[in-house]
Amino acid sequence: MSRLLARPWARDLLMGLALLCALLSLLLWPQEAMEAAKSGLTLCYNVIVPSLFPFFVLSSLVVELGLAGYLGRMLEGVMRPLFHVSGACASALALGFIGGYPVGARTAISLYEKGMCTRTEAERLLAFCNNSGPAFILGVVGAGIFSSSRAGVLLYLAHAAASVCVGVLFRFYRAGDRKGREQKVSPQFQARRFTAAFTDSVKNSFLSTLNICAFVVFFTVVIRMCFLSGALPALAALLGHLLAPLGFDVIWAQRLLTGVLELSSGVWTLAGEGTLTGRLSMAAFMLGWAGISVHCQVLSFLGGSGLSARTYLAGKFLHGAFAAAFTAALARVFPLKEAVSSLLVQQVDDLACLDFHTALTISTVCAWMTFLFFLLLAAAALGKGTVHRRKSVL
Repeated sequence: MSRLLARPWARDLLMGLALLCALLSLLLWPQEAMEAAKSGLTLCYNVIVPSLFPFFVLSSLVVELGLAGYLGRMLEGVMRPLFHVSGACASALALGFIGGYPVGARTAISLYEKGMCTRTEAERLLAFCNNSGPAFILGVVGAGIFSSSRAGVLLYLAHAAASVCVGVLFRFYRAGDRKGREQKVSPQFQARRFTAAFTDSVKNSFLSTLNICAFVVFFTVVIRMCFLSGALPALAALLGHLLAPLGFDVIWAQRLLTGVLELSSGVWTLAGEGTLTGRLSMAAFMLGWAGISVHCQVLSFLGGSGLSARTYLAGKFLHGAFAAAFTAALARVFPLKEAVSSLLVQQVDDLACLDFHTALTISTVCAWMTFLFFLLLAAAALGKGTVHRRKSVL
């Protein structure tokens, strides 16, 4: 099969058939396609734009203004022995945990393009820095889907622990590559003036946000068409039969396939029947894997950077597997039967009903608070460096 797909005519034939099927689906179910597209646009307007755009601006400013370099001096002693990457890469890891997908990956790519980390370090970083944000795991998945604040905390702890484990594992990636080991971070990078950096950061971040929204709308329509055409249920039936020895049935297989394609749609299917431990473990895998929709967003950023996408995809699969295993183990230790408090339920309902302007304001405030945190850390690192140079002179 792989030899057949390696031939150009075979790939072109399959691509033509896929496009023909997509066209027929749109002709057969035009109303449903329009409704799915509207749903995707609503998701972008209410969630994607207000949550990602401020953090995209923040991540770009951290790199363009040279703050990542200052942080690198402070955190080199942590990032180098733990993940075998430079200290500057700490900004991508931190922003990835705070801002959610795909802020961490975009920051890692920016660090590489600016010469602040080597290619090998960037590929290691991509394997574990693109993570889900705490708001999505604790609010949407934990309280909204499982109606349990403990479930949200458990999922977030498992998600973070799995990310760190993947990072430690990938520290051995190309460990014997002498060229990658001897390559130094380019010293030619110069921090830009704030006015120029801010203008370009806003412009590029807006284009990146539009790019992500396009993928969200596209995959929303694709999933809807796959359900209507019967392709997804049929594939789920086949997968359920193959995974029957592991306890999977058609419903679980359909949930898994939906989450593999698109994360938000996948986790919402877990609100139905099934054991709590099983649903939590599958949710953990979906959060770690992130979905093909998120992968397409990251691959669009990779573009002509020359970084390997295989490292990123392997890291995300391992992240999902580790997170599912950790969640299954933690669920047996900590009781999760207590329902979420009424106060948390009210907070989640209020969060879901936020209008665009309020959500954008909250996200912007959080982004700028994080920016000030990075600025203070950079100032502290710069101050320590100045004191050290003065002592050396004396």
